[in-house]
Amino acid sequence: MSAIDDGGAGPGWLVRLSRFLRARAEERAAEPTDVPSSHTVSTPPEIVLLDAVVSGMPDPVAVLDQDGRVIAFNAQASALAPALRRGEPASIALRMPELVEAIRAANLTGKAQRIEFSARLPSPRWSEAFVAPIALGAHGPGRAGVVVITVHDLTPIRRADDMRADFVANVSHELRTPLAAITGFIDTLQGPARDDAAARGRFLGIMQTQAWRMARLIDDLLSLSRIEQRVHQRPDTPVDLVSIVRQVTDGLQTLAQDRDMEVEITAPATPLVVLGDRDELTRLFENLIENGLKYGASGKRIAIACAAVGTPGGKGEAVVSVRDYGPGIAAEHLPRLTERFYRVDVGESRAQGGTGLGLALVKHILNRHQGRLTIDSKEGEGATFTVRLQQSSAAAPR
Repeated sequence: MSAIDDGGAGPGWLVRLSRFLRARAEERAAEPTDVPSSHTVSTPPEIVLLDAVVSGMPDPVAVLDQDGRVIAFNAQASALAPALRRGEPASIALRMPELVEAIRAANLTGKAQRIEFSARLPSPRWSEAFVAPIALGAHGPGRAGVVVITVHDLTPIRRADDMRADFVANVSHELRTPLAAITGFIDTLQGPARDDAAARGRFLGIMQTQAWRMARLIDDLLSLSRIEQRVHQRPDTPVDLVSIVRQVTDGLQTLAQDRDMEVEITAPATPLVVLGDRDELTRLFENLIENGLKYGASGKRIAIACAAVGTPGGKGEAVVSVRDYGPGIAAEHLPRLTERFYRVDVGESRAQGGTGLGLALVKHILNRHQGRLTIDSKEGEGATFTVRLQQSSAAAPR
């Protein structure tokens, strides 16, 4: 049975609400405009029920009568418009001209209105409001009704759209740069350098480097996408972090020798076991150790420490820190280092073959493993990247 239909099995609470609103409107019309009302009307059970319904809504909701006075609103609406008061015109509390105009249009036309509005302080936010006039119980002229205002926060959607647009722009730029270099050298080899063997060898070497850069960028993008798709699927395979760190370090020995750097490892004699994806954790430590070798080369060494650390909750943590003794990182850059394509020095990053996605991959891998990354650095004193993962009591893998 519809509570709005008063021709069926009996009036519902919305019909009784309609009658109450009509009676209140008639009372206000009969009162002298210059004399305040001297009697108090108790809150009817229909309004109490309406309050309960509105309070259960997740978004800001306010209900107005046909004169634009507030009947009910929830805590979310009060946070959005703190001046809302029951029985007072909503236009006093609403400091959004677009919303006030939408209420007027809904009452005038009897049609629902949708608007978007934004606020810049204290931080940019975007919202959409639906203003729906609803006739209750009666038909024809003089019917009592309400206007229901619902506000939905669009800020997460807008920010996601902005992030998506920035991501596409960054990817396009990062791919276009090496592609433009390759295309330019091809034109040169087909033209002026056609018969120059020395130039051809030099140009082909540069083209190969740029092709590797594009391949690494695409590989990082695909890896990031795969990890994001599985972010809520925590790995459950026991892996030994000490063996992973030693394996990664062995694989980077050539890079360390080329840069005349020493790699020091401090690790327990027993395995440091966590539940994880070995390939992803290998990628994580490759990025951190390779970064230390590339950007901390002036310090001539990096120190890697693996340890088991107790926590107040009684669950041990596996902690691996990678410290370089290079130029360090300014404090203002530290909070943004794990953002996609964020670089402290764009030229230096590209010269080192970086894609701008290495630390973003580290962050997402740790998110999937429910781990943490902390970064400590002072200019002139190097940088320390510390990974913390929950230690597992499972047997070490063989």
